[in-house]
Amino acid sequence: MSTNSERVCAATGPTSQQAWPLFDIASTRALETSAANRSRVPSMMQTAGLALARLTLALVPHARVVWVACGPGNNGGDGLEAAAHLQAWGKQVVVSLVHEPGKSPDDARGAWDAAHTAGVRFTDKVPDHYDVCIDALFGIGSIRPMGATYADWVTHMNAAPAPTIAVDVPSGLQADTGAVGAVQVEANFTLSLLTLKPGLFTGGGRDVSGEIWFNDLGISVDAAPQAMLMGAPTQHARRHASHKGSYGDVCIVGGTSGMTGATLLAARSALNGGAGRVFVCPLGPLEPALDVQKPELMFRNFSDLDWREMVLVAGCGGGEAIAELLPHILRNAKQLVLDADALNRIAESAALQALVAKRSAGTTVITPHPLEAARLLGCTAAHIQADRLNAARTLAQRFQCVTLLKGSGSIIAAPDNVLCINPTGNAKLATAGTGDVLAGLIGANLAARQSALDAACNAVYRHGLAADHWQGPVLNASALCQWH
Repeated sequence: MSTNSERVCAATGPTSQQAWPLFDIASTRALETSAANRSRVPSMMQTAGLALARLTLALVPHARVVWVACGPGNNGGDGLEAAAHLQAWGKQVVVSLVHEPGKSPDDARGAWDAAHTAGVRFTDKVPDHYDVCIDALFGIGSIRPMGATYADWVTHMNAAPAPTIAVDVPSGLQADTGAVGAVQVEANFTLSLLTLKPGLFTGGGRDVSGEIWFNDLGISVDAAPQAMLMGAPTQHARRHASHKGSYGDVCIVGGTSGMTGATLLAARSALNGGAGRVFVCPLGPLEPALDVQKPELMFRNFSDLDWREMVLVAGCGGGEAIAELLPHILRNAKQLVLDADALNRIAESAALQALVAKRSAGTTVITPHPLEAARLLGCTAAHIQADRLNAARTLAQRFQCVTLLKGSGSIIAAPDNVLCINPTGNAKLATAGTGDVLAGLIGANLAARQSALDAACNAVYRHGLAADHWQGPVLNASALCQWH
């Protein structure tokens, strides 16, 4: 029986460099059913309850009063099993429930009996005082509007100074998508059981899950995951006999009047990211001829530059001016990163969208934030955020390219590939220009002959890692360029 839990993500980012498979609700339910059909002593619920009790003791060792808020399903049963152990270990455990135990699933009824026998106190209210709360209300169960009693309990959890430990996922969080409910537990810690769920790592998941822990309950899983939580990219040392041609050329085109900074940020990022040469093609009338901070950058008129064999990063600060260049770029660029205003212009034109979809496989990366993704799919940003994984998958399939949907838990999708979720990054990146830096870094990775999928995954991981390591309250784009 496995009761050892592993920490996957802390507030400061991932706690290991490994990749983790992620499973949706349907796959998790199928795994539960398969495991239940094999006689297990102890049961999965008993194993889960012991794991939860041990983690609670490890995280809050000096807590005396433990409040366990239980729902009517198996999530509540996990909480009841934990309550029985914690009571036996000398804690004062108070379980709140409002349902009839006899109407619970069989395992949950057995857990209620164990907790009752252990001397746990039962109530239908919130205790006056507690040192830690276990949220065992709903987990991955049906996300329907909470009744008034449960909503009141959640309000108490979120307002109290005592930490909350969520069982499987915080109640109210959609485990498949990361969408949050109108009434939502904001946990300090979450113990995900049997499988890790995608919603913990994208959308609102990271904000409401706190530190994320995992326990596989001693059950090996050989099913295909719905997504992967990315691990750290492999770092390759440069060969001693290499030269600038070994690392390729990147061309940045964009930067209309007043937006030249976007192209400079992308260009500096590509240079610092390892590109052999970086060319800058601003589209504004007052384009610079020199970047005094990075004199290595070479400025050219786009029409005068032979860019067809380069990696082209198009759209950063491009405004309306990028539109007239896009048909030529989409037909002729060997490798292409489409960002910002390039995406906005493509969203306005069915002809441009068709050109993107016709490009050769593995040659294009698009990098929309949720609003840009909404324009491309003809919906709202709220619709994108309600199911970020499906949105990224749809974009990748519609445009036959690698899609990097930015945001909390950026998602990388490629046609016919498992989705990847980036575990690095935080709100320090929420400043102007950080997306331009990411686009330039992807360009550098492509120039170094990484595949489009690897180029996007490796860039977004490093980009987020900079924020995880940054000591100040905000990481501006200029400083971000220097980090990598």
